[in-house]
Amino acid sequence: MFAAKDEIYCLFEGVLTNLGSLRQQYGLLGLSKSANEVVLVMEAYKALRDRAPYPPSFMLAHLSGNFAFVLFDKSTSSILVASGSCGKSLAPFPKGCYYSNALGGLKSYENPKHKVTAVLENEEEVCGATFKVEGSAVVAATQ
Repeated sequence: MFAAKDEIYCLFEGVLTNLGSLRQQYGLLGLSKSANEVVLVMEAYKALRDRAPYPPSFMLAHLSGNFAFVLFDKSTSSILVASGSCGKSLAPFPKGCYYSNALGGLKSYENPKHKVTAVLENEEEVCGATFKVEGSAVVAATQ
């Protein structure tokens, strides 16, 4: 699914299982009941972007389901990617992580104060990495 509104562009794949609670939590009850996941992600992002003190990435901890998305906010030149792939790596995003150019790269929304690092594979044929959230075990790997 793709949507664009107010200089926010979002490509979304998958399904969110908590659309009703997200509408309520982010004050989006005025949205049509038929509003799909891509519209809801954009509106939740915009709601947090426009109000303090939480960063827009705060909404990621509230999303439930099997999904991946890329969101570009032209007004702030920000990119937010969650549950996708990373650069040339074949590794999926680690569970509980997202990418934001505004915040300096791959971050954990489950443990925001912990650093996420990539550990490159030693095999020359595999272009991939495993990811580790500081203070935890390896959370994702290439195949």
